[in-house]
Amino acid sequence: MEATGTDEVEKIKSKFMSAWHNMKYSWVLKTKTYFSRNSPVFLLGKCYHFKTDESGELSTDGSNFDKINTEISGNVEEFRKDFISRIWLTYREEFPQIKGSALTTDCGWGCTLRTGQMLLAQGLVLHFLGRAWVWPDALDIDNSDSESWTAHTVKKLTASFEASLTAEREPKILSNHQQGTLKRNSNDSEMRNEFYHRKIISWFGDSPLAAFGLHQLIEYGKKSGKIAGDWYGPAVVAHILRKAVEEARDPELQGVTVYVAQDCTVYSSDVIDRQCSFMDSGKADTKAVIILVPVRLGGERTNMDYVEFVKGILSLEYCVGIIGGKPKQSYYFAGFQDDSLIYMDPHYCQSFVDVSIKDFPLESFHCPSPKKMSFKKMDPSCTIGFYCRTVQDFEKASEEITKMLKSSSKEKYPLFTFVKGHSRDYDFASSPLHEENDLFSEDEKKRLKRFSTEEFVLL
Repeated sequence: MEATGTDEVEKIKSKFMSAWHNMKYSWVLKTKTYFSRNSPVFLLGKCYHFKTDESGELSTDGSNFDKINTEISGNVEEFRKDFISRIWLTYREEFPQIKGSALTTDCGWGCTLRTGQMLLAQGLVLHFLGRAWVWPDALDIDNSDSESWTAHTVKKLTASFEASLTAEREPKILSNHQQGTLKRNSNDSEMRNEFYHRKIISWFGDSPLAAFGLHQLIEYGKKSGKIAGDWYGPAVVAHILRKAVEEARDPELQGVTVYVAQDCTVYSSDVIDRQCSFMDSGKADTKAVIILVPVRLGGERTNMDYVEFVKGILSLEYCVGIIGGKPKQSYYFAGFQDDSLIYMDPHYCQSFVDVSIKDFPLESFHCPSPKKMSFKKMDPSCTIGFYCRTVQDFEKASEEITKMLKSSSKEKYPLFTFVKGHSRDYDFASSPLHEENDLFSEDEKKRLKRFSTEEFVLL
């Protein structure tokens, strides 16, 4: 009876905290974000130009839309469509109770797990849909709570987009057979994209069975001493994501693996071994790899010498973002303009969505409004992510990033390094143990414990 009473108190406390955090973070979708007209905007490797003859700022709400020429308005529209298409994972409430606790919400403590989910989701979008993919309904989102992107603007931008498509189609006259073939191919492609779009989101559902849902991530976190309600650091989340992908049983996920850098070092042979590991089918094949590199961009504050390197990383199309934020407040960094980072904020409490039902609503998984933050406010502790589809892609990426690291180090030690060979060649522990009752090896546990206190050796 006493235990039941305690559970009820915990549930009431949980609901109160959800209400408080929802009120506290409700400004997330209400504040306007302004972009300079005279500087390029980078979003996960893609560059957008809003430049006009007039100087000043451009609001993403399109309030000065009429003052911008057609070419620039197209760029604004394409940027917005690209940004909204990224998968947004936020605090949720009223989801199934987390095992071993009375919690039915992650408000106030789950933000780093959410930003980790967003990074992994972008890696899976690159894997299954490609960087060029955008959600066809992106501009149809009507954020009624937002002062930034009004329904009027959405209609205006959508009309402009449709008009540009019509203009492109008019000069081309196709035979009925060609039209039929194109329509079938287009429909097949759209159906495939829609299938994977929903599939990816369903892997992050807030239910115990979802491969990368909060419930599963917390179970893996327990192996490193974390429980539901604890705050998770970017490095710990990187290791949890690796375990989640390793343990995923969906056949679709057998072609993806995750590698986490050891002590700011990426061992090339270890990465390639993961990519060339056997698939469950027993056939040798290469896997795509998502490389996660936990780093520290300074001591107590971010060292501004690293700003150009971070910009360079976010300019790469195979970058899947950065798990970072401000102190004790995690954000998913996806781009930048000048000296401001562009991010998605998980600190907005939304209601639980059952992703197991057919045609579940997608709107709450796409952010209608980008946010900006000065590099100076960035917490130095973060995890950088890359996606490489093949071994050749990895080798090319390692060369490109190594050059970037050398040019940005300014005679100091680079943030991280790529080293040929295996970690065991340098007296480090070999590959993680695959034991049924213990998902983390003793060496990993020690490393995670050190990461959980966010202690780094600064050279």
